[in-house]
Amino acid sequence: MKRSLTTKTIMQVFRQHIVMSLALVFVIIAVVLLSLIPPQLLKSIIDNNLVPRNTEGLLKLALTYLGVLILIGIFDFFKGGLLTVFGQKIVNNLRKELTYKLERISTNYFSANTPGAVTSRFTNDVENVNSLFADGIISMVIDCFKIIGIVISIWMFSAKLGIVALCLVPLIYTVTRAFQKRMLAAQVKNLEQLGRVNAHISESLKNVHMIKSFSKETYMEKLYLKRLEDNFHTIERVNFYDSCYSPIIQVTRALVISLIVLLSSSQLNFLGISLGMVAASIDLISNLFSPIETLGMELQNVQKGISGVRRINDCYLEPEEPQKQSDITAEEILGENQDAGLNFEHVSFSYEAGQPILENLNLNIKNGTSVTFVGRTGVGKTTLFRLIMGLLQPTSGRILLGDIDVYEIPNSEKRRLFGYVEQQFSFIRGTVAQQISLGDESISQSQVEDVMKFVGLHDYVMNMEKGYDTEVSPNGDFSQGQKQLLAIARAIVANPSILLLDEVTANLDSVTEAQIVTVLQKAKCGRTVLSISHRMTSMLDCDTIVLLEDGQICAAGSPADILANDDWFSRQLQLEQNT
Repeated sequence: MKRSLTTKTIMQVFRQHIVMSLALVFVIIAVVLLSLIPPQLLKSIIDNNLVPRNTEGLLKLALTYLGVLILIGIFDFFKGGLLTVFGQKIVNNLRKELTYKLERISTNYFSANTPGAVTSRFTNDVENVNSLFADGIISMVIDCFKIIGIVISIWMFSAKLGIVALCLVPLIYTVTRAFQKRMLAAQVKNLEQLGRVNAHISESLKNVHMIKSFSKETYMEKLYLKRLEDNFHTIERVNFYDSCYSPIIQVTRALVISLIVLLSSSQLNFLGISLGMVAASIDLISNLFSPIETLGMELQNVQKGISGVRRINDCYLEPEEPQKQSDITAEEILGENQDAGLNFEHVSFSYEAGQPILENLNLNIKNGTSVTFVGRTGVGKTTLFRLIMGLLQPTSGRILLGDIDVYEIPNSEKRRLFGYVEQQFSFIRGTVAQQISLGDESISQSQVEDVMKFVGLHDYVMNMEKGYDTEVSPNGDFSQGQKQLLAIARAIVANPSILLLDEVTANLDSVTEAQIVTVLQKAKCGRTVLSISHRMTSMLDCDTIVLLEDGQICAAGSPADILANDDWFSRQLQLEQNT
């Protein structure tokens, strides 16, 4: 099992900054030791100066007392500063490691988790880890050392008082532990609910036009309010535990101080200590409860941090894609002596165990042919495309491009092999040129301009304010048809040998569709073309039709053969023509 990502990151930060780490340790030790000096000085001032009314050396002791307090403040300041610096470095490294992890993680993870849940790993959970380090664990360690030092100091004043202090520590620990368990459960639930709230916001923004078109604002609002209410009740529990803890500690401290005064009174004189020792003991007891009370305030940060650590580590332990064969190149696969056809060998796939999407597919697609996959919605056509591009790994079997398993091909080589055109064009933040190149340095500006001329958008772009350097707005710069042309340009700019078309004309009017089809006819030249379509008439212009039903290939052949032998296809074609 891998070591916790948080532990690994913290150790890495400390190793990279040895001097700062040693400075932090020194400052922590200094704060702990210096905090034990003021009660000793207070005892000396009262017993040696105030009670006997002796002013000799009083000014020196008072200045020493003040100086120690100032030193404690200075070291405390540096401690806080160093913890903040280390916390930010840990947060930065954690986010980098999570980014690297997401690059290697299986695609199934993103199918099983909402965008809000994934985003919360980078935001809420990482910030909670920062709180755990800066305001939690280190501060708790310091407070624990303070408690140990205070108990020793009290014992030096009076063994009886030391016994009282020793009895208090396990009592306070028991109360603290009880609150800790309940707060941890509430914090874990809180983070899960925050993920659902974030996912709802993302979903609502993504589908805002649909929501308004169907007047579902009230429904979405009620759903959102329900999730907010659930989260509110969870936060209420967290706040309840947090608000109860401090008063309990304060009342206990007041009772203990009252008991010390009573046992030290002239009537009982049970402890047998001087007035200076009483004052110093009260100061020490107050100091004893101060770190314990602080532990309660730090407890919430610790619980948030622990729940964040668990969720981050769960993500870190997610299965990764197997190591790709880094020595495989697109040139080798597409070499003259290579048969770059696609071969499906007993391919099966399921997102969840026991729920197969595709079963035992066997198919041979020759290089340079066009194949259309047909089937009812949800039969697994898009999943099949993701398998072909090596984005998903078959549950069993394999898909070969030539004699290379497509899943073994490095992602850096896939763009020169596969060009994928989806139904919706996904914009990135950047210029028009970056929408096509996606930041690929191997794609030149001239390639971008050539492919835009190919799809017929060059003149349109040149009329924009800064041409290809114009920053793109997803909603205002391009029409739906132009977005599909952009998708085609993005897919073919690297000149891939295989073109995958996923219902690219599904949402277009007939005039725009005709324009897209014209461009696609040119793009198909010299390529293997795989397409998904629900329009029967568009399927007749391909070499092979593959019918999928219940996750299996129920028929495959030329359009004429399928039309003659498959009743379902012929009925659908007739229905479409009649319509």
